[in-house]
Amino acid sequence: MMKKKNISASKASLVLFLCQMVSALDVPLDSKLLEELLQPPTIIQQSPKDYIVDPRENIVIQCEAKGKPPPSFSWTRNGTHFDIDKDALVTMKPNSGTLVVNIMNGGKAEAYEGVYQCTARNERGAAISNNIVIRPSRSPLWTKEKLEPNHVREGDSLVLHCRPPVGLPPPIIFWMDNAFQRLPQSERVSQGLNGDLYFSNVQPEDTREDYICYARFNHTQTIQQKQPISVKVFSTKPVTERQPVLLTPTGSTSTKVELRGNVLLLECIAAGLPTPVIRWIKEGGELPANRTFFENFKKTLKIIDVSEADSGNYKCIARNTLGSAHHVISVTVKAAPYWITAPRNLVLSPGEDGTLICRANGNPKPDITWLANGVPIAIAPEDPSRKVDGDTIIFSHVQERSSAVYQCNASNEYGYLLANAFVNVLAEPPRILTPANKLYQVIADSPALLDCAYFGSPKPEIEWFKGVKGSILRGNEYVFHDNGTLEIPVAQKDSTGTYTCVARNELGKIQNEVQLEVKDPTMIIKQPEYKVIQRYGQVSFECIIKHDPTLLPTVVWLKDNDELPDDERFLVGKDNLTIMNVTDKDDGTYTCVVNTTLDSVSASAVLTVVAAPPTPAIIYARPNPPFDLELTGQLERSIELSWVPGDENNSPITNFVIEFEDGLHEPGVWHYQTEVPGTQTTVQLKLSPYVNYSFRVIAVNEIGRSQPSEPSEQYLTKSANPDENPSNVQGIGSEPDNLVITWESLKGFQSNGPGLQYKVSWRQKDVDDEWTSVIVANVSKYIVSGTPTFVPYEIKVQALNDLGYAPEPLEVIGHSGEDLPMVAPGNVQVHVINSTLAKVHWDPVPPKTVRGHLQGYKVYYWKVQSLSRRNRRHVEKKILTFRGNKTFGMLPGLEPYSSYKLNVRVVNGKGEGPASPDKVFKTPEGVPSSPSFLKITNPTLDSLTLEWGSPTHPNGVLTSYILKFQPINNTHELGPLVEIRIPANESSLILKNLNYSTRYKFYFNAQTSVGSGSQITEEAVTIMDEAMASRQVDIATQGWFIGLMCAVALLILILLIVCFIRRNKGGKYPVKEKEDAHADPEIQPMKEDDGTFGEYSDAEDHKPLKKGSRTPSDRTVKKEDSDDSLVDYGEGVNGQFNEDGSFIGQYSGKKEKEPAEGNESSEAPSPVNAMNSFV
Repeated sequence: MMKKKNISASKASLVLFLCQMVSALDVPLDSKLLEELLQPPTIIQQSPKDYIVDPRENIVIQCEAKGKPPPSFSWTRNGTHFDIDKDALVTMKPNSGTLVVNIMNGGKAEAYEGVYQCTARNERGAAISNNIVIRPSRSPLWTKEKLEPNHVREGDSLVLHCRPPVGLPPPIIFWMDNAFQRLPQSERVSQGLNGDLYFSNVQPEDTREDYICYARFNHTQTIQQKQPISVKVFSTKPVTERQPVLLTPTGSTSTKVELRGNVLLLECIAAGLPTPVIRWIKEGGELPANRTFFENFKKTLKIIDVSEADSGNYKCIARNTLGSAHHVISVTVKAAPYWITAPRNLVLSPGEDGTLICRANGNPKPDITWLANGVPIAIAPEDPSRKVDGDTIIFSHVQERSSAVYQCNASNEYGYLLANAFVNVLAEPPRILTPANKLYQVIADSPALLDCAYFGSPKPEIEWFKGVKGSILRGNEYVFHDNGTLEIPVAQKDSTGTYTCVARNELGKIQNEVQLEVKDPTMIIKQPEYKVIQRYGQVSFECIIKHDPTLLPTVVWLKDNDELPDDERFLVGKDNLTIMNVTDKDDGTYTCVVNTTLDSVSASAVLTVVAAPPTPAIIYARPNPPFDLELTGQLERSIELSWVPGDENNSPITNFVIEFEDGLHEPGVWHYQTEVPGTQTTVQLKLSPYVNYSFRVIAVNEIGRSQPSEPSEQYLTKSANPDENPSNVQGIGSEPDNLVITWESLKGFQSNGPGLQYKVSWRQKDVDDEWTSVIVANVSKYIVSGTPTFVPYEIKVQALNDLGYAPEPLEVIGHSGEDLPMVAPGNVQVHVINSTLAKVHWDPVPPKTVRGHLQGYKVYYWKVQSLSRRNRRHVEKKILTFRGNKTFGMLPGLEPYSSYKLNVRVVNGKGEGPASPDKVFKTPEGVPSSPSFLKITNPTLDSLTLEWGSPTHPNGVLTSYILKFQPINNTHELGPLVEIRIPANESSLILKNLNYSTRYKFYFNAQTSVGSGSQITEEAVTIMDEAMASRQVDIATQGWFIGLMCAVALLILILLIVCFIRRNKGGKYPVKEKEDAHADPEIQPMKEDDGTFGEYSDAEDHKPLKKGSRTPSDRTVKKEDSDDSLVDYGEGVNGQFNEDGSFIGQYSGKKEKEPAEGNESSEAPSPVNAMNSFV
């Protein structure tokens, strides 16, 4: 095997030492093993360094750690021991170091201000947390001041000072008016970074008395208001134009210091008339692309994620038509400490060597100090195996007592970094983790991999034996992997047997047996053949197989690589497929697929369906295969192939397809090489090195492809360096501390020679100058362990063989593994848009805290309680996901007049980060739903009793109920409308002084302060007077009344007969003449002049219809004739929309129409009603 040295001899010993240190012990992720091994404490969760708490809520200071045995916890406060047992308000969570200060039980948050530090300790060492500074948030009131009105001349500049109270954290400033509407801002009027409101020039419309500065303190969820400021603009003609003058910053130069990774904000606001325009440049350089943003109408320059390269002079230029002004801001970028190489946990065996490296950078350069188990290393107990050399601790010949947790502190004037890394010295006898007597089954001539996963300290040596008394396995026919796996590259039938894995170190020996069975391959000994069948005929394909008797094969038939049609014409037998009554759609490729648990083989044949000839005709078929293949002109990279075409079977050959077989690497597998026109019988073929070529030719005509020709003689090309490198090289971490490099291996014929290997190289981007390389074979993956979390790496994979290297490969960028995000989104704000919709904003988390590919943010929100019922109930949390770097989102489907909580979490490829503090918001009142029921009972001569139920969804505080009612006469005309307002606490009402024997229609709804909800309707009738009822019955039963009705009917019949006779004679009758002379305008169908329908006069529009009148032909329509108008669905002109486009109002299918006012009729009287009135 060829290896290339890429490390100088002078560095060989150091590199060897570091490699031994890194690979000294690799603890497998076996749960049972991990439970048994001793391990020093590791801090896995802690509160942020600067922890601002809500003074109204309990203080929770997090400290979680793991270790074996489980660690105990203690705390210091302001550098001294904090005895929590002496403070009744402070408790520690069970099996945890997290402290809970019970502020809600009478404690004062101010009393617990200070610097806290947690220590987690067990017999193997002690880990410490960061210094956690606890400060309660503050939202002080505005100091009282007397504000004089501002009298300003039109065109002059003006600054309205906000000067908010100093809070913790600083408040968010905004300007509004008395109506709580934000004051509009523009290039002329804008708010500065300090909260002041700047006018480049004032205009008459700026005159108002309610310029109000508000300060919002997010932690305490309070808003403080400054007293209103009055501005009065007086005009002078003409208005004098002025050239630009900078209002802020003052002078010609200023300085600004910002920290690396932060957001740099530079501001320039100018006065002038016309309003100046601001432009920014960097002296001696360009503004950084993709990180530069302009805000506040280009008055603010924003550069995100600043670095030392962003230091320099930035010039803002304010310009209008009269001139310009400029200011230069000298920016210096300093840096709090940041990691170059953070110390990583070290697991060693007794007597081994190792190092802990702690490298950080910053501006100024940070100081590195070491602690051992939380104590400065200078005063820590002596350890003869330990030597401190600046940012490195060197361990030599460690013993079990050398186990400890070391802390590295890197600090400068802008901050500090603290990292825990343990040294765990383990003395463990060998253990084999692979199950005993595990059975492996493979197909002959394929690789067999026998596992022997192990662990021990010192690292055990692994040996393999075959059989009970077999000798140790050695030689080229076996490959021994570092993880204990034995590989048999080409397993044969005689490889079957028992294999024993032995692991031994100085503390003991253990062995494990596994079983290997090598099976015969599955083969198709009789393959389906190409068929040409006439339409409506029958065809059969054979597929006879041979397989290992211990394997159970399954045979599946496919058509065009898909399942067979669900058709009873297809009959699948044990060794064949038969198709009855063949049709044109059966034309295609049929494949026999044989599967076992270990292998799979297949064979295909084409079915061509042709029409049955009415008379004997020419038979068109696929061509016969070519023959007499000959190789001539053999060269290293080319050869000439010639052949003789077979019979074309009445269809001209259109082209020849040339295929090749590599008998050295893939015997029996044919690959496409090229194709030539059907008139050509020779071709010059390009060849690759180290391939044992055989060629065959296939002829093609319009019917299809011929059977392949017999193979040509073999031709073996000479070896050479690889021509190409592996493709699809990627670097993606599977764990936070590793980098998995993968690639697509070269095919056998691409190796160009024996001994194909891969040189895998990597280095950390922008950190490492030297490449680290390793040469591997027979794999397409390499795992780099001990990497920092989610950092970029440059990666390249180069092919080589026994003759040398392929060309220099391209470099690709990969990333080490992701870890969960460290921080929660900050500055979470909720803007309630209406009673069912809210908008949530948050600040993006710093990119370096995402520790992975940012996938988006998740908003968790849930209803806490209804403000109207005040009852709490468990509600499942709802989750909305916003992809990418989005910093806002809409929360739909909220319930009105309710209290909600929400929090926001950042998501990367590993999972979700911590949640932001819960944000409470409330939805305003809405209109209520309709009352749950309306019942009318106890009818009397002049009264009705109404009972109702409160709305199912009040959506606020009910203020009253509205009852409207009106009588309905026997022609369905509506009487005058009466409205009554009922207190909200009532549930029944007795209506008195009603008319007897009268039907009433009632409209009932509930109201909140927002408005009225949807209404429900009912109808009821008061009972009639008994005397009148008896009189009506008496009249109807009188004989004279019955006789009168019969006479009237007879008279009408005689009149109809007379009219009919006169009409047939062509004469006119008086009624007809009167109608012709005096046409009724109400029944004029259409005006002749303009084609419009006749309209009623204003006088007629407001009169109730008379009894017995004709049915009008105008817009009055009966309810039952048109019960589904646009007005019923709320689509009229009164429809309103919210800012987000949502419709305001109730939509509940068909609504009750509004009651008609006065005596107007809502329905046209029908002819039947008119007749009833006449009677």
